[in-house]
Amino acid sequence: MNYEGQICRPPMERASYMLPVAVGCSYNACTFCTLFKHLQYRQLPKEQIEQEMIRVRDAGGNPKTIFLGDGNAFGLDTQHLLWILERIHHYFPGCEAVNMDATVTNISQKSDEELKTLYDAGVRNLYLGIESGLDDVLAFMKKDHDLQQAYTQIARIQKVGMIFNAHMMTGIAGKGRGLENAQATAEFFNRTKPHKVINFSVFHHKRAPLFRDIEAGRYEAADEQENLHEERRFMELIEVPGMVYDAFHDTLELRFRGTFPQDREKMLAQVDKAIAHWDQQPSELHFFR
Repeated sequence: MNYEGQICRPPMERASYMLPVAVGCSYNACTFCTLFKHLQYRQLPKEQIEQEMIRVRDAGGNPKTIFLGDGNAFGLDTQHLLWILERIHHYFPGCEAVNMDATVTNISQKSDEELKTLYDAGVRNLYLGIESGLDDVLAFMKKDHDLQQAYTQIARIQKVGMIFNAHMMTGIAGKGRGLENAQATAEFFNRTKPHKVINFSVFHHKRAPLFRDIEAGRYEAADEQENLHEERRFMELIEVPGMVYDAFHDTLELRFRGTFPQDREKMLAQVDKAIAHWDQQPSELHFFR
């Protein structure tokens, strides 16, 4: 695969064939993110996309699930996406689902008819960077949506049959607001009912625009201990039957995975064990270069 940049996809898509269709993220303004800041967003030529499919087909590939990269493939023009989907089904007749990242704005820019047409052509799972259930946090982090916009657009994709999955970030609300953010984010998900939630506990990179806010005193980062307490509260409050959850704490090398409600107690026990250990340690707050 000829891939430019840093490969990033949801962990639930690790078994999917990743087909690059763009480079970078067309929005690329979130202040906490460094994934695509060094890239100039562009769509890949049709010829390059098709040649990659031919390469995999000729190697014997016929994937059941395909994930379109890069940062928000759903932002591509509908006709372009339909061409990609038609080529996918031509080369890979066994494909049952085409999944990708999206933003709330990407969805709002497509009509109900376009959404239904894309679903009929094979689009199934959309992963949205929700991050937080607090409007002021979304605004501060320069997300492309507020909560009401997210409610509206998620309902539109669910109406046509697409599956809503979400990214969230414990710690994103800053120091002292973890439990508040846990409650607000759980309330958002209890209402929108995502099938999968990926929690990348926020980390602070010195290349991220957010670091300028930290230096200027406009934002005070929560430590990992607070993030763990926030995550525990979130787990307590989630009431979405069948919701798959996968959480990462890179700096503490912790990971919690399971399905609600059947794995709630197991995950809470794991978090409690981590809290009991880390609450006895000095404050853990890392900045990455």
